[in-house]
Amino acid sequence: MNDDDITDEIDKKYKKLLDAARGIDTMSDESNDDSTEENNTKVTDDSTSASSMIDMMLGKQSEKTIDSETMIQETQKRIWKSLKHGIEYDATVDRSDAFLRQHVNEKLHMVVLFVDLVGSTNISLTLPEEKVAIIISSFAQEMALAIKQHNGYVLKFVGDAVIGYFIHTSVLIAADNAVSCAQRMIQIMEQGVNPILNNYDYPDLLLHIGLDYGDNMIVRYGSDKEKSHVDILGSTMNIAAKIQSMAKPQQILIGQYVYEKIHPNVQEKFKKETWSESEWKYNDRKTGKPYTVYSLNG
Repeated sequence: MNDDDITDEIDKKYKKLLDAARGIDTMSDESNDDSTEENNTKVTDDSTSASSMIDMMLGKQSEKTIDSETMIQETQKRIWKSLKHGIEYDATVDRSDAFLRQHVNEKLHMVVLFVDLVGSTNISLTLPEEKVAIIISSFAQEMALAIKQHNGYVLKFVGDAVIGYFIHTSVLIAADNAVSCAQRMIQIMEQGVNPILNNYDYPDLLLHIGLDYGDNMIVRYGSDKEKSHVDILGSTMNIAAKIQSMAKPQQILIGQYVYEKIHPNVQEKFKKETWSESEWKYNDRKTGKPYTVYSLNG
């Protein structure tokens, strides 16, 4: 059994736990003629047990991130120093670069996250260039720190956008980390960054975020194993970018493949988006039907 088979087997078992947490009896074919009350009791007990286990696997990961109050305070200190002194802080892509070089020409399962600023053009037209550079740089580095704190990798900075990805032996945990990161990004902007900007009469910064899951190829452009550029290619990258472009300010959009893998309690917070064919032209790469997207307003 190869690594992909092992990972698929793990995820199948986790999927059964997710179904049980939602109250779905995956063993219905083996059911007997017990009373309805006994069956309901069993489903409830199984659901509670499964939900508790999923909470342990997905919902109880506080050790990897600092508490919200500390996070907000540290964010505000960094933003204030950047505005006052132009201080830069360490949020590079070196960790991602090292990881990708170890997996050149491999296909990896991952959740891809795109985040960028809303209305950055207006900001650039209303503020001095040096201030715009500091604000956008600070935004990008804060987003990069959030990705790192949620066990993700920062792939690159593109203008006023940041691209990250999340990989885990269980894609369910990768999906949970990615969605938690997106929610934290909104919180960082609303409670950490914008209050400092408002003190200087700068406008609020708003985000839109898109996520998708799938297989992607790791490629290296050149023969130099240490210096040649490495990157990620795949339809997931493209669809995540398209999803992000559809998001409203302070909104998180996730593709169907991400939605299927997040904790049931988190799923309840999302709603299915309904767009016309002219608005959304992208089909599910497996079924050929329009690809479903779900939204969470920040």
